Amino acid sequence: MPTIILIRHGENDFVKKHRLAGRLPGVNLNEKGRQQAQAIAEKLATAPIKAIYSSPLERALQTAEPLAQALNLPVIPRPGLIETDPGDWTGQSFKKLARTKVWRTVQSAPSRFRFPNGESFADSQHRISQELQTLASQHEPQDLLACFSHADPIRLAVAYFIGLPLDLFQRLSVSPGSLTLLHLADPSPRLLALNLDPSSPISSIPSAPKK
Repeated sequence: MPTIILIRHGENDFVKKHRLAGRLPGVNLNEKGRQQAQAIAEKLATAPIKAIYSSPLERALQTAEPLAQALNLPVIPRPGLIETDPGDWTGQSFKKLARTKVWRTVQSAPSRFRFPNGESFADSQHRISQELQTLASQHEPQDLLACFSHADPIRLAVAYFIGLPLDLFQRLSVSPGSLTLLHLADPSPRLLALNLDPSSPISSIPSAPKK
């Protein structure tokens, strides 16, 4: 099965202000986020990426665009890569949410939590893991794919594929503009890298063969 580079979108003002953007339309990258997108493109410009997939939300598409231009590949929107739906919590500050009675459940027992009028972490994990397996099945085993998504879906996917219990996924860190590599080997997927800063030296990403 292919290797997938899971890329969290770059910074936006919701991230900067510690607010939950959820699936709000019109959330765009800020200046730092655009710089992160460019750093991703520069880091992966020589990687033999066969396809670029993205969450349909603007902040993910905007992060993917510089890499798409560098590799002359289209960005293919995939609803299965979209952010976890926080329902009524959309737009709220994390500081305010941390004062709610259910916050401890969100952090310590997320398998038992569903966002009010939104998605459960279990449903989100099922969606993202199935989406990645579907995309992988459409490519050759040696292919390298880039998938632009969001923090929780990426962490949930990593937890699923490495067998980490859902209640522990909050312990994983996925920063804005970071790279995470999963090799979806059957029957034992492998986590090759987690939360890599594209501005740092990275040896685990394949490069295109020299001509």
